[in-house]
This record gives sequence, structure tokens and C-alpha cells, in this order.
Amino acid sequence: MTPLLQVTDLTKHFPIRSGVFRSGGGVIKAVDGVGFSVGAGETVGLVGESGCGKSTTGRLLMRLLEPTSGSIRLDGREISELRRSDLQEYRRRVQMVFQNPSSSLNPRQSVGSAIAAPLLAQRITPPGGVKAKVRDLMDRVGLRPDHYNRFPHEFSGGQKQRVGIARALALDPQLIICDEPVSALDVSVQAQVINLLADIQRDTGVAYVFIAHDLSVVKHFADRIAVMYLGRIMEQGPTDEVFDAPRHPYTRALLSAVPQADPAADRSGRIRLAGDLPSPADPPRGCVFQSRCPAYPRLDPQDQKLCTDSVPRGDIACHHVSPYSSTESTNRTVPEKGDLRVDS
Repeated sequence: MTPLLQVTDLTKHFPIRSGVFRSGGGVIKAVDGVGFSVGAGETVGLVGESGCGKSTTGRLLMRLLEPTSGSIRLDGREISELRRSDLQEYRRRVQMVFQNPSSSLNPRQSVGSAIAAPLLAQRITPPGGVKAKVRDLMDRVGLRPDHYNRFPHEFSGGQKQRVGIARALALDPQLIICDEPVSALDVSVQAQVINLLADIQRDTGVAYVFIAHDLSVVKHFADRIAVMYLGRIMEQGPTDEVFDAPRHPYTRALLSAVPQADPAADRSGRIRLAGDLPSPADPPRGCVFQSRCPAYPRLDPQDQKLCTDSVPRGDIACHHVSPYSSTESTNRTVPEKGDLRVDS
């Protein structure tokens, strides 16, 4: 079956306009060969440290940025080839919820107008009229009818994000790109917003690409996970498999650093990465993780040469995955799906 969204070898390189790399025509490799798929009604979590390229990937999926190379296909159709009316149709089917709910709303526009904006831009008049549709959407996300004429400064962060979600739902999309939609919210509010997204998916069958750096949230919400580092995907697979038996050393390091609520918990398994994150303008040759990989110094010279000379491919982007057996455990407690649900 053709996936709803298929991303293949996607790259986005930004030219350097100033600095030491300018004379050599240097580029920042924000996204460098990313590939994954999203099925209808599925949630794929895209996770990693700040600066790994996950938000840039989300903007590429929305065609807010043009890719340097690679393929993005919706229902088998290449989106880079879409122009005008076809691109307008694409944006009916794919919407986005942004990270900062305050900056994503116009402070001079009422929330009712903000939610109606996609309908007006697409020249769509729903049954009963635009205002009735907007009120239905507000009710769907837990906003009161009297909020219609209020302005963003009158709302809390969680309420503003509900406005953003309602706006994304206005065109009944098949896929929503959620770019760290809860990272700016309090923990209790995060749970309420995630509950809302899960309920919407259950009721409508919408698919999500859920971009986040909080692994506990992604564990709760995603069906599959792709772990990014320096513009590349290091490991991807079903959520339970990635959390219960991570095979890439970077995934293992990320999971070992997840905070634990129990002060008496054993923290001896924490993996601390050496060195600093390399610059995306000058990433390591071969495997981009080899400069910080805890296993690299223990490899024999021939295996080290493979790491430095060849880019690893596949769902586990490591030339030496065998030491990281799928039967191993991270010796940690992570939340199961549903653990974050709270009453809203």
C-alpha cells in the first residue's frame, strides 16, 4: 500500500553568506539525506537535539522551504512539481501547528478571524457559513463561543495553541505537521494538548508528523519514531522497539538521559557523549556521529576507517549495529502510551 507521505533522500543546504566558509562556497547541511514514510492515520515522531534539522524538515514538508534535492510524495505525487492550484490543493491536505503559539498568531486579529483565515484563503464556504464552521472548530478544541472576538493577548499559552490547532483543522487535512507544539507550554498543559491531538486523530483519522525533543512525550504519542542527528536520521522504527531496545549508540545516549522521577533510581547507565556537536557547515566525513560515538574509540583501525569513509544507510545508520543487540534493554523506565493523559 502506498504511504500517505513518502520522504526520500531529502536535503536542504543553506549557502553561507559570510564567515570562514564563504570563499569556498560552503553550505550549512541542515537536512542531509532524510527518508521516512507516514501512513494514513499514523503518527511519526521526529526527535533529536536542537539544531539537528527536524524543524527544517517540517518546513520542507509544508513547502515553506524548497529542498536542495530529494523527494517528498503525497499519495505518490511529487510535491516539488506542484504549482499554483495544485499547490493550493496540497495545502488543503497538509497543515502545520507551530512551536510558539504567541508568534504564530497575529496580535491584531481576533482568534475567530485567525481560525477562519485558511477557509477564506482557499475560498471555501462550508455548509452553514464560515462563522458556524469556526465556532464548531472552537468547540472541538475546547474554546468557548464567546472567545470568537477576543484577541491573542487575552489567552493563555495553552489556549493559543488550541487556536493554532483549530486553524490547522479548518480545511479537514489528511496530515498535520506538529513542530514542537507543546515545548513552550507547562507540563500539565502539555498533557492536555497532546490528549486533544490524540482525540482528534481518533475521531478524524488525521496523520501527524510530530516534531519534538522531549522523548517522553513522543513515547506517549507516536506509532513510529525517527531519531535525527546533524541533519540525518540515525535510527527509526516502531516506538516500542526503539525505546525498549535502541540499537544506534546515539539513540541509546538520548534515552539514557531522559529524567527519572524516582530519586533513588539507578543512574549508572547514563551515557555521556564526548565533545561538542559538530557544525552542520563542516560535519564529519562518513558517519556524522563518529566524532562523539562512545563505541568508535574501541573499534579496530579498519572498522574506524569504515566509519570515517562511508556514510551508513538504512533504518539503523550505523556500520556496527551488532554490538547493540535488539535484545538489550536501556535499563530505564519510560512512560507507556496513555501515562500522560490527564483530565483537561
